[in-house]
Amino acid sequence: MQAFSLQHSLRRLWALEKFGPGLRFFVALSLCTFGAWYSGHRDWLIPLYLGVIACAMSESDDSWQGRLIAIGVTLVCFLVMATAVEWLHPYPLQLAVFIIAATIILIVLGSAGARFASISYATLILAIYTMVGLEHRSHIDNQFWQYAPLLLTGSVVYGVLSVLWYALFSQQPLQQSLARLFRVQCDYLKAKSALFEPLRNLDVEAHRLDIARQNARVVEALNEAKNIILHRVRGGRTSGKTQRYLKLYFLAQEIHERASSSHSPYQKLTEAFFHSDVLFRCLRLIRQQGDACKALSKAIELRQPFDYGDGHTQALEDLQASIVYLHQQQNPQWRELLQALRSVALNLGTLDQRLREAANPDALAMTQDTAILDREPKSFRDAWERIGHNLNLGSSIFRHAIRMGIAVAVGLALMHWLAPTFGHWVLMTTVFVCRPHYGATRKRLVQRIVGTLQGLALSWVLFQIDPALWVQALVAIVAGVAYFSTRVSHFMLSTAFITLMLLICFNQIGHDWALEHFTNTLGAK
Repeated sequence: MQAFSLQHSLRRLWALEKFGPGLRFFVALSLCTFGAWYSGHRDWLIPLYLGVIACAMSESDDSWQGRLIAIGVTLVCFLVMATAVEWLHPYPLQLAVFIIAATIILIVLGSAGARFASISYATLILAIYTMVGLEHRSHIDNQFWQYAPLLLTGSVVYGVLSVLWYALFSQQPLQQSLARLFRVQCDYLKAKSALFEPLRNLDVEAHRLDIARQNARVVEALNEAKNIILHRVRGGRTSGKTQRYLKLYFLAQEIHERASSSHSPYQKLTEAFFHSDVLFRCLRLIRQQGDACKALSKAIELRQPFDYGDGHTQALEDLQASIVYLHQQQNPQWRELLQALRSVALNLGTLDQRLREAANPDALAMTQDTAILDREPKSFRDAWERIGHNLNLGSSIFRHAIRMGIAVAVGLALMHWLAPTFGHWVLMTTVFVCRPHYGATRKRLVQRIVGTLQGLALSWVLFQIDPALWVQALVAIVAGVAYFSTRVSHFMLSTAFITLMLLICFNQIGHDWALEHFTNTLGAK
């Protein structure tokens, strides 16, 4: 019994979306920490950690072959950027011009596709990291190309782990994406079922708004799953596992199409059949099918058999019997409404059959049109054409690139005016918080400041306790993993963790930068 419980717990842990990336990040930071401590160069920790972070930021889902190519491109970009920043570091004006131009160019290059955008953004972040590190190391030595190799080493460590992970566990991201897709399908179906609530004063518009929000989540999940599947299809041929997951993807697509295309006169149905149980039976069956999607999601996530159950068939038969009974009443005013109910029942009957077939994905029939639209560029020529289309002020990406270039210019000016020694934190804050939309930028700015204050408070408490250096190193690794796991979903929390990690690293080499970091972060406001 204990063995089964342990196995189930491990399955649930493995199914967590953050587990795989978090484990890779933990191993990479641990290897870098061991290397720095073993060599006696604890001052290597910061560039090694920052290299790991930059490489992780460039990561996007792919096959291991595609990931290997992406890592190669990323490392070349990192090499060029870090070397250029080191070369121009003694010349502030030239360096400023280069950083501003690189910011605009990298953002525009990111318009070629999601992979290009990830690599471009990570390269820009690496440039800022290089400037931060060089300002620190300038007090130690002034030799050329001393910092870039350490950043690249950290990037290589994470890159190798990433390629190995995608080679060994290529199906895990697809499995997690499909599980998430069927979870949001459950929420969408339950939101749709609320329209059949037999209430005379039902707020239909409020329910429609909720349905629209849930529909957007389903579309986003469908697109994400589609992109992951495309990365695993080579030459039109798929493996057995990918084929099964592809069929489940088409099942989710059909569920969404049938649920979203069903439009009935809900208020008229309520008024006509208020004293009947037919609407309640519709509501109950839709919610049951939503629960079935949730159960299918869990089965995919834990890689367990899916059991649709027998209660759904009885609920469908009861709904059909209620419609037959109403038809027998021969009420001429119900003719069109009964036709709408028959359409709903037919739709739900088809969904019932599809969900029942999902218990054996191999037996699912492939849809007639098995082609999936791939929006990623097929060649470098295609990528360049996309970039060319965004080289005008009518493009939101180009406008964002110009705004970012201006923001970086202002940040550089403030840096040299207010804090030429430690002012790179201003520039880093600028790059992290600037979003294409004003509302998102303002929100991230507040989150950045609050998160930094939280990180400073945590580091102050830690330094007051004054644990051994090896304990601090462990806390830095844990904080790094926590940062990586929350950087997309909880920006404020991730800022607190990255602040804690960096301050511990500085403390490891005898520098307390808490006050400077606090001042410059607030100065970014």
